[in-house]
Amino acid sequence: MSSKVSKEQILYANILNAGMLIGLGSLILVFTLYATGIMDSLIPLEKVQEYWVLSVHKYLEQSGIQTGWAWLGNLGFGDMLSLLPIAFLSLLTVICYIVMLPGLIAKKDTAYLVISILEILILLLAASGILASGGH
Repeated sequence: MSSKVSKEQILYANILNAGMLIGLGSLILVFTLYATGIMDSLIPLEKVQEYWVLSVHKYLEQSGIQTGWAWLGNLGFGDMLSLLPIAFLSLLTVICYIVMLPGLIAKKDTAYLVISILEILILLLAASGILASGGH
């Protein structure tokens, strides 16, 4: 019994693989900038362990860091910049689905097209913070 892999599945896998390599490389680069002190940190590296024992509420209170997407305003700090590759990796699935849409439209694959669009919308809604579920 052989199974055939569709063009969309290969496209998805190729984008996911390239994106993973970009994300991993970015994480290593940004962590190096942070750990070596080349970039300043919002939380000094020598004080990080003091924050590990705090509850989230106390951590946010003492660090002055805002919740949600406010970290984007602190990308000048090495510790906050490290969140950018993580956000990229989190959005990689959405990117894969968006790139697959034209192929699904061309094949007139309505079921997978609808599922893909719903998946994109749900993931973007979850990431937006609109639901205020505390997910990030």
